[in-house]
Amino acid sequence: MAADAREHGIAIRPESEPIDTAEPVMVPVARRRWSWGGLFVAGLSGFLTLSIGVWAERTIVSLMNESPVLGYAALAFAGLAALALLVMLARVLRDILRERKVEALRLRATAALAGSSLTEAQAVAEDLGRLYASRADTARRRALLTDSLPQLFAARDVLTVAERSLLAPLDAQAQAQIAQAARRVSLVTAVSPRALIDVVFVLVACARLLRMIAGIYAGRPGTLGLIRLGRQVLGHLVVTGGIAAGDAVIQQVVGQGLAARLSAKLGEGVLNGLLTARIGLAALAVCRPLPFVEATPPTLGDVAGDLTSWRGAAEQGAS
Repeated sequence: MAADAREHGIAIRPESEPIDTAEPVMVPVARRRWSWGGLFVAGLSGFLTLSIGVWAERTIVSLMNESPVLGYAALAFAGLAALALLVMLARVLRDILRERKVEALRLRATAALAGSSLTEAQAVAEDLGRLYASRADTARRRALLTDSLPQLFAARDVLTVAERSLLAPLDAQAQAQIAQAARRVSLVTAVSPRALIDVVFVLVACARLLRMIAGIYAGRPGTLGLIRLGRQVLGHLVVTGGIAAGDAVIQQVVGQGLAARLSAKLGEGVLNGLLTARIGLAALAVCRPLPFVEATPPTLGDVAGDLTSWRGAAEQGAS
């Protein structure tokens, strides 16, 4: 057949496989090592640190000249403040290192799956076990993973067993927290009398949800760690195009006559709950130390599907 095709001048080309658009393709973007904004923050921070140091030194010297007791008291308070600042900076550094370790694990696991590297997959599984070594509730599952690794000879099998052993229970906890937060936000914003209360409550609920999901997978972050996590979640939402709920979900919630039967406030509550659930799913994707190998990524219907049950209840009440 190939010879006949060449005789008739027909070129046969291999059919390309369709692109799977279910998962977004994330193209790494080269980051600049420095920026003018970063230099401004660094310079301003250094200037303020020197100013505070000079002011503190002059204050302590002045108090020493007036009364040694007051001077030593001021010196003790300054030392206590400096110690507290060092502890807070150490916690911030710990949170940043932990988040980077989780992100590095996920990238290494993705590369191991793409290259079918058994050695790298085993190293990722071992590092994942060490990540949860301080958790007593994972001791039995970590032991099972360690016993299973020598019996596995494929990278996907290794990561599948690691996911099944260590991350499946954590995924269930995270999804339960997202569903609970979505229901709470939906209910409170549906009955609250003021829009300002809605905004504040949604922001507080989302911040609390981010902290809880991060605590489930890699430890609770501090304030600066939470801000950094929030930036990563927003970046994930922008990349995946998931800032708003899909058209199908919105039609399921507010379509088919629901808007005519429910109050506008109740509809706002449902949409706020869906937005909270979407943010929770993005936080799960960011905080999870492995990509989804065997497990299916949770969808909006998995964590916020019960919000649509309000439609049935409202329709039954109206009829």
